Amino acid sequence: MAGAASRFNSAISRLRNFHNQRNLYTYTPEPAMPIRGSCPKIVQPEEAFAKLESCQTVFVQGAAATPVVLIEAMTKVGKEKKLHDIQVCHMHTEGKAAYTAEDCEGIFRSNSFFMGGNVRKAVAEGRADCIPIFLHEIPKLFYQKLIQPDIALIQVSPPDTHGYCSLGTSVDCVRAAMIHSKVIIAQINAKMPRTFGDAIIHQSHFDYAVECDVDLPTHGGKPPSEIEAQIGKLIADNLVEDGATLQMGIGNIPDAVLAQLKNHKNLGVHSEMFASGVIDLVECGALTNHCKTLHQGRLVGSFLIGTKKLYDFIDNNPDLEMLRVDYVNKPSIISQLPKMTAINSAIEVDITGQVVSDSIGTRMYSGFGGQVDFIRGAAEGFDGKGKPIIALPSATKKGESKISIVPKPGAGVVTSRAHVHYVVTEHGIASLFGKNIRQRAHALINIAHPDCRENLEKEAFERLKVMPSA
Repeated sequence: MAGAASRFNSAISRLRNFHNQRNLYTYTPEPAMPIRGSCPKIVQPEEAFAKLESCQTVFVQGAAATPVVLIEAMTKVGKEKKLHDIQVCHMHTEGKAAYTAEDCEGIFRSNSFFMGGNVRKAVAEGRADCIPIFLHEIPKLFYQKLIQPDIALIQVSPPDTHGYCSLGTSVDCVRAAMIHSKVIIAQINAKMPRTFGDAIIHQSHFDYAVECDVDLPTHGGKPPSEIEAQIGKLIADNLVEDGATLQMGIGNIPDAVLAQLKNHKNLGVHSEMFASGVIDLVECGALTNHCKTLHQGRLVGSFLIGTKKLYDFIDNNPDLEMLRVDYVNKPSIISQLPKMTAINSAIEVDITGQVVSDSIGTRMYSGFGGQVDFIRGAAEGFDGKGKPIIALPSATKKGESKISIVPKPGAGVVTSRAHVHYVVTEHGIASLFGKNIRQRAHALINIAHPDCRENLEKEAFERLKVMPSA
């Protein structure tokens, strides 16, 4: 009887595991884009914009896949035809963003889902707009027809023998935008890496195609500063466990963390984007993706920008899946990954743990991006071992503390104080989860720049009416 009971319990356990695995692999498909059966018309850049008219909406693919040649042609045609009120919507783009120049006011108006440096001036001067939105919800703008593109500008790899191209370095919200666009114009570039997953698209969907082989924009490659290296070491040594799944954005701090992980084992990556540092971890055997419960054995990303070394690494690499951002960044998906460790940066953090990431005072600087998606997903980790991390230098280059008493007037809080578990500067790690306001203030002031701590304590007392204390 004991043996029968043991076999019964084992069978029940296997059945539960089976159902759990089925739930883990839930993936809602997008509407299909059936093959039309024809090749696109190959044209010169300006010819592709024959249907550009006033009051239209144009979607532009972003990051390393920004179709700069098409953008320049669109801007030229818009000026020559004396058009007006064309909305250009996009995530972070590279290049000059010619449509935001002062002489384009009234012709084009940029509308960013996540701002890059090339549109900040136009937004600050009232000539462009930005939408505060979680990264995983951007595709909803198209599905719910809040934004209906007339034209989509994309950049792809050349078609293979079956006519399939790849969106390469940027899938994110591109498929949602294309599905709802009346006209698709593709910049076909032999230097665009060929990636798989949701990146594949048949050339028959392009109404016009422009062939031009240009280098992709690059970021990174510079060694981290001493401060950034120290932050990276603190995170790697104290917060990243063997078998952890990592999310990290672009910048020197994520690169600094990656550089310190070569002695770790069985790391994985599930991130809206990642940097060149993953290559060294793959090559040394630290990054295997073996412990992931979703997409086991594979890197998962949604958009990329990095060095040429990174582009060469991802080209035709079956170990990488580029997936749409409403899946990659969905908190309920993120929470299913083991030891989910989300590393994000910020502009400032106040003594209660409020995180400012998209603005400097009233001046808009970037966007929500995937920070809240991953901070929330990591905090809700199914195994209880997720680590939501905010990492930033303790002070600006001018010596102003990035740990503040209150956010600058007009600054927006991207990540709430209830979301944040860890804040890391070069001076240490503040663990905030479960701490009251007085304890949080004490922990955060202790990792502030030493030159700023005395003033922070005085100002904290004025705000809290009590001394910060552990």
